Amino acid sequence: MSLSFWESQSFQNWDYIVVGGGIVGLSTAISLREKTPDASILLLERGLLPSGASTKNAGFACFGSLTELVEDIRVLGEEGCLALVKRRWAGLQKLRQRVGDAGLGFQQNGGYELVSEAEVKYLPEIPKVNGLLKSFFGIEVFQEDAQLVQKFGFHKSVVKTVIVNPLEGQLHTGNMMRSLYQIAAAKKIHVLTGCEVKRHEDLQSHVEVSAFSSATNTDITFKAKKLTFCTNAFASQYFPELDIKPGRGLVFVTEPMKKIPFRGAFHMDQGFYYFRNAGDRILLGGGRNLDFDKETTTDFGVNEVILAELKRLLAEVIVPGSSLKIDQQWSGIMAFGKTKEPIVKKVSDNITIGVRLGGMGVAIGTLVGEELAQLAVDE
Repeated sequence: MSLSFWESQSFQNWDYIVVGGGIVGLSTAISLREKTPDASILLLERGLLPSGASTKNAGFACFGSLTELVEDIRVLGEEGCLALVKRRWAGLQKLRQRVGDAGLGFQQNGGYELVSEAEVKYLPEIPKVNGLLKSFFGIEVFQEDAQLVQKFGFHKSVVKTVIVNPLEGQLHTGNMMRSLYQIAAAKKIHVLTGCEVKRHEDLQSHVEVSAFSSATNTDITFKAKKLTFCTNAFASQYFPELDIKPGRGLVFVTEPMKKIPFRGAFHMDQGFYYFRNAGDRILLGGGRNLDFDKETTTDFGVNEVILAELKRLLAEVIVPGSSLKIDQQWSGIMAFGKTKEPIVKKVSDNITIGVRLGGMGVAIGTLVGEELAQLAVDE
């Protein structure tokens, strides 16, 4: 498509282009502005709204349940596990500082893990994990409280006890992203939505990016000194050689309840299932482990096997005997790999990438954006 003289003068050339309008992309663009006050910055998002999981996640401000961390210690060692927790915590604190708790709808109602009979074996690990985390947090993070099974109304024969983490919280994912877009606008970051990048090339002197325009059914070419990809699970289409596997997550929210039996962020089965209160509703998601093959996809949709299991958990375990109806259901696309570390690196002299958030985008997305921005500005 041929641009007008005015378009080529005002919209074609930039100092930095960021591809991806989720939490990492917005965080990268905002951090770039903080590091380069006079630079021109363009953010391209393929959807009208963010396309991956940033507006579709469960809104957990968490850094790992007890059973998850025990397994992380087994695989990564104590130092590796602690490093993961520190990064997640640092990312959450930076997000809260940047946006503010009001803008996030942040509530520190605590994190909880429902322990089944098969998971009782993890309870003796509490002192060990607490000892590791106390060096950083200064408190005993995890406590067992079996009385919460009855207090919260869980099925007693399924849930044997509950592990409490007072440091975790929850937030309103939509408000978080809207606030980040408002911050970006206030910092004069130009955002184009409905703009899917088809091709890119590092020409050494600059980078060229071709994006599809549905209005004209043609491509528009943008130019920049530096290009950054923040497309998480969708990065494979640009960098097929990277270790990135998509993971679809199913989430639903119930109709409002007259009296909700609990407030907080809850995990089950090593984090594969998760639920929380969303006001006076219950939001429940997960179950990807029931069908890894089908859920390793970038296609949005509902897996009926997983949906049936989530409904069963709600009616039989979380709120036994209830007949709660689903008000809305949706899916989001996460990205995973052989390790839990995100990919944050240069792929050429002028192109950087920050992807593979491992289902922890809320926790580490802001920190990844900060690191990515620093990579981009470093010569």
